[in-house]
Amino acid sequence: MPVDPVCSMEVPSTDTEATVTHNEETYYFCSQACRNLFEQSPSRYLDEQHPHLSEIDGVTVPRLSSGRARGDFEIDIDDPGSLGVGDRVTFTKAITDDDVRSFAEATSDTNALHLNEEFSEKTRFGSRIAHGTLVSGLISSALACFPGVTIYLSQNLEYNRPVSIGETLTASCEIVETLEGDEYRLTTRIENEAGKLVIHGTATVIIDNLPNTQMGSR
Repeated sequence: MPVDPVCSMEVPSTDTEATVTHNEETYYFCSQACRNLFEQSPSRYLDEQHPHLSEIDGVTVPRLSSGRARGDFEIDIDDPGSLGVGDRVTFTKAITDDDVRSFAEATSDTNALHLNEEFSEKTRFGSRIAHGTLVSGLISSALACFPGVTIYLSQNLEYNRPVSIGETLTASCEIVETLEGDEYRLTTRIENEAGKLVIHGTATVIIDNLPNTQMGSR
């Protein structure tokens, strides 16, 4: 199966919606967004070694471009080469119906509360809500904005309120303690558009140096 040269996702060769012919070879893309990135600079994706890491606010992070992925990132880090207390990353994203249905398919969590409006209207929530673990996954996305390879060791969470389909959420992770062996303790929280707390907790992670790539390492 062909691989999208931008985001490394497999793409069925029967999907001709987003393709480009370059130097007499056809390339397949998961989305028009990945195709557009490729057309802007084919050599970056063909001549340079994978992975093609992202830069956010001038900091190299271990994220690949993906046309199907949505969200905005912010980084508040004093020294990318030496993480410490107070360093913070955030990720903001709207939870869509496609997100909920894709998560249900990926995990087989087909709870009617998340998928069926008529059923969910009769529950205490009065309408469909997003899976709690889908929502908490935004914390993982934020953690991937630290300049290194972040590896979960532990995470505890408290759920304060449900999330409706279409809500925009912001996940924030802030280092509150540096431990031995490149380990860090962080506060992790998610808020909705109104600034109300949805999820909060703490995590312990390892943040390894980035492996050598064409964009450098920490």
